[in-house]
Amino acid sequence: MKETMERFKKAITEVSMKKSDEMKKFSEFVNTVLKDGILDLKTKELIAVGIAVVLRCSYCIGIHVDKAFKAGATEDEILEAGMVSVLMGGGPAYTYLTDLVEAIKMVKEKI
Repeated sequence: MKETMERFKKAITEVSMKKSDEMKKFSEFVNTVLKDGILDLKTKELIAVGIAVVLRCSYCIGIHVDKAFKAGATEDEILEAGMVSVLMGGGPAYTYLTDLVEAIKMVKEKI
């Protein structure tokens, strides 16, 4: 998972240098969606974790597990979001619990 996240950060940095306007606008959109509103940030990040597992996106899992912890989510809440995603995504989502567990471990090592 660490290598996955390092590759992601490196690639996004390169894209940002070449497509700064697009990346800035996307970042603004993300920040607008992920601010407290009717749903708080923690809830939104738990939703994002679940969707990331269903979509089988290792990068998204790593990013949103980190953000969920920063928003105050517990490991148990993150795992429960993962299990809800398995309910909706079946076997393919089930296999991505591996990435979810690795992302949790990676973030907890930094804390």
